[in-house]
Amino acid sequence: MVVSDPAASDPVYWLHFASAVGSASFRPRTGLVRSAGSGDVVTMTAAVSARLRTVALRAAARLKATFRRLTRPLPLVTGVAGDLLRTRRELIAENALLRQQLIIASRKVKRPAFQPHERGLLVLLACLVPRWRDALLLVKPETVLRWHRAGFRLFWRHRSKPDARREPRLPRELIALIRQMAASNRLWGAERVRGELLKLGIHVSKRTIQKYMRGIRPRAPHGGQRWRTILRNHTVWACDFLQTYDLWFRPIFAFFIVDINSKRVVHMAATYNPSQQWTAQQLRNATPFGQGPQFIIRDRDDKYGADFDRVAKGAGIRVVRTAVRAPLMNSVVERFLRSVRQECLDHLIILGESHLRSILEEFASRYFNRCRPHQGIGQRVPVPFGSAGTCCTDPSRVVARPVLGGLHHDYQTAA
Repeated sequence: MVVSDPAASDPVYWLHFASAVGSASFRPRTGLVRSAGSGDVVTMTAAVSARLRTVALRAAARLKATFRRLTRPLPLVTGVAGDLLRTRRELIAENALLRQQLIIASRKVKRPAFQPHERGLLVLLACLVPRWRDALLLVKPETVLRWHRAGFRLFWRHRSKPDARREPRLPRELIALIRQMAASNRLWGAERVRGELLKLGIHVSKRTIQKYMRGIRPRAPHGGQRWRTILRNHTVWACDFLQTYDLWFRPIFAFFIVDINSKRVVHMAATYNPSQQWTAQQLRNATPFGQGPQFIIRDRDDKYGADFDRVAKGAGIRVVRTAVRAPLMNSVVERFLRSVRQECLDHLIILGESHLRSILEEFASRYFNRCRPHQGIGQRVPVPFGSAGTCCTDPSRVVARPVLGGLHHDYQTAA
C-alpha cells in the first residue's frame, strides 16, 4: 500500500528542497582551513615547484630536439659550400686519400695493418690536401706526422750513404788488420782497437774503425756475448734424464752426461728409481779424482737436488740451471736424447735395467762416440777410432761392422 504525500506534488516544495541541498553542499569549510598549519603550505609549494621544473625540463628537451632536427643538414650544406670554393686538384687529392683508406678498411681483419708503401702514399696525399686532418678516418694525425719524419730520415740516410764504388782512403793492409783485430778479439770495441793502432803509430778515427768492424763481426744482443759463444769458450757438460718403458710397461730412466763442444757421451747409467743420492753418485763416477769441466748444465728436475750441487762443488764444477722457457739453453743434450730415441730405443724392446744399460753402452760409448759423424763438429767423430779420418783410395777395402744387431753399421778400412 502506497501512501502519497500531498506536498510531494507541489512545485514550490521541490524548489525549497533543492535550495536547501545546494546550500549544504557548497558551504565553505572554515573550520578545516583554520586548522591547517604552515607545514602543509610548504609541502604544497614544493610539489608545485617540482611540477613546474619537470614541465620546464620537458619543454627544453623538446626545443633542443627540434633545433637539432632543423640544423641537421647544416654541416652537409657548409661542406658542399666549402667544396665549391676549393680547387679541382684539392678535391681529387682528398678523394684519393679517402679511397686509399677505404681500400685498407675493406680488408677482412679486425685491425688492418698499413704496409710501408701504403704509409708513404698516405703521407704523400696528406701533403697535397690542405685540410688533411679532417680527411683521416683510420689513423690519427700524429701517426701520419710520425710516418713523415721516418720517411724523411730514411731519405737522407740514403742520400748520405757513401758510394761503395769509391776507393777507401785507408790502405787495404790496414783495413785487413782492423778486421783481424775485431775477429780475433770479440770483447774489444772500436775504442780498444783504436788504442792498439795508436800503439803501433797508426792514427785512425773511431768512426772509421766502427765502419770496418760492422761487416766482420755481428753485434751481440744486449751488449754481451751469445750463449753459443760462452759454450764454445769454456769446457761445459750437460746432463739430463730419458724415460722409457720395459717389456712390462714399467718406467725406467736413463741418465746421460754429454760434452757440449766435442759431442762426446761422458757417462751413462740406468735405473728404475732415480733419487737425488743416485744422481749425485753418477756425477761422482763421471768425475774421478776431481777431473771435470768448468760448468755443468742441468734442468730444474727434483732428481738432482742439493746432493748433486754439493758433489759438483767438491769437484770444482759450477752448476748452471736452465732458465724458464729457454729450450736452447740445453739444446745439445736434448738433441742427443732425440737421437737415442729415433736411432735406438724406438726399434728395440727393453727387458730390464741391465738390458737397457748394455744397449745404451753399445750405442753411446762404442757407436755414438767412436763411429758416428756429427754435423755440429763438421761431420767428424768425437773420439776417432781405427781408420777414422784416413783417406781410402780403394773402396773395395771398406768393410761394414754391424752395431746393435745390424740396426746400424760402422764402415772402416780393412787393414
